[in-house]
Amino acid sequence: MAVSSESGVSRRAVVLTALASAGIAACSSGTSDVDSAAAAGGGGAGLLLRGTTLPDGRRADVLLRDGRIAAVGGGGAGAEQLDLTGYLLLPSGVETHAHLDKAFLGRRVLNPAGDLDGAVDAMKAIAPTMTEQDVRSRAGRAVELAVRHGYTAIRTHVDCNEGTRNRSLRVLLDLKREYADLVDLQVVCFVGPVSGAQGAAARALLDEGLRMGADVVGGLPYEDPDPAQAAREYLAAARQYGRMVDLHTDETTDPAVLSLRELVAETARTGMRGRVAASHCVSLGQQDPATAQRVAADAAAAGVAVITCPQTNLFLQGRHDPTRVPRALTAIDVLRRAGVVLAAGGDNWRDPFNAVGRADPFEISSLLVSAGHLTPEDAYAAVSDRARAVLGLPPVGLRPGDPAELLAVRAADVAEAVAGATEDRAVFHRGRLVARTQVTAAVHRAGAAQPTR
Repeated sequence: MAVSSESGVSRRAVVLTALASAGIAACSSGTSDVDSAAAAGGGGAGLLLRGTTLPDGRRADVLLRDGRIAAVGGGGAGAEQLDLTGYLLLPSGVETHAHLDKAFLGRRVLNPAGDLDGAVDAMKAIAPTMTEQDVRSRAGRAVELAVRHGYTAIRTHVDCNEGTRNRSLRVLLDLKREYADLVDLQVVCFVGPVSGAQGAAARALLDEGLRMGADVVGGLPYEDPDPAQAAREYLAAARQYGRMVDLHTDETTDPAVLSLRELVAETARTGMRGRVAASHCVSLGQQDPATAQRVAADAAAAGVAVITCPQTNLFLQGRHDPTRVPRALTAIDVLRRAGVVLAAGGDNWRDPFNAVGRADPFEISSLLVSAGHLTPEDAYAAVSDRARAVLGLPPVGLRPGDPAELLAVRAADVAEAVAGATEDRAVFHRGRLVARTQVTAAVHRAGAAQPTR
């Protein structure tokens, strides 16, 4: 299979005209005039996406102008045109939970145990080598890979601790500005336990990180000596600085750990509905049905969203159980039935916490189908529509007036897109073509080559 963009993830494999104008070649096979015009947004008349297939099966031209969908099924006089016949047009992917500062460290440091503790130990060992330039290079590569695969918004957690201080946070805040033409990046200041006297240093780092410009308060209350006090501290900081909250919550299959209850109670008490997310929530999936249903109902009432991270938690958890290995996902069905906003994230990309991960919304969707028992349509919604809600972004319903945050993939419908996950895609951010990968495949029979798609 030949792919027109480079197999490595260089900037020229991602960006078309925007970076070509800065003196960087667009892709190994060159950039067409049509793609160049589309990358410029089509000018004042807009950009017309011709022949697209909508999620409901209709064929329609879609006009993009001024960063939004201007028309569906009409208009487009004078606009630049991009032929997307044979492509399914979807809301773009939204990565709700990444760790860009750790991306691609898997080859530099091993995690022989393969579990969460082993990953934490591996990170402690390699942390001194993570210079600002190192973090910038790996995180930039990860952003570009994610954009090429269809993500136009990413929330990344960034480790802030006494060893590295806020060094990596500073880098990610710089990259947020540098990559604004490609992706909306939300940066989470991710600190350790914050309760009591022992938490003073982490609280100071959090305060410093938020003053530096971090968008989201992050932490892990379930590992705090006082989870309830930790929840109070995290949410107090968020209220003080007007930020959202996204906490690593109960990333364990131990049913005795259930700090989600304290987080839900504090969210309800402070009225922060819609501004708090609990990531992982693995132990909720290990509760008895009555407990899981009660906690889920309380989370829905308080407006706490849940982000499941199927790939990393399938990789990390359950390694010490020889039989009846837990699936290590949260209680997906219970949460959905209760009305909780449930989104999904890729979490770690090829680092000690997860040996694989290709920064692809279809990869996570596929795992939600096989391991979470969702339909392909609901699975993709968890990495697009619902993910946008968790990040506080406006919805993209492919209606006039909606933001032009779109992913076109060569597929007939969502089921084929999730199952096949072809690299043949076009990605649009703020109405501009920001990534294009075209694939040519051939099956060689006994006679002449038979081109296929």
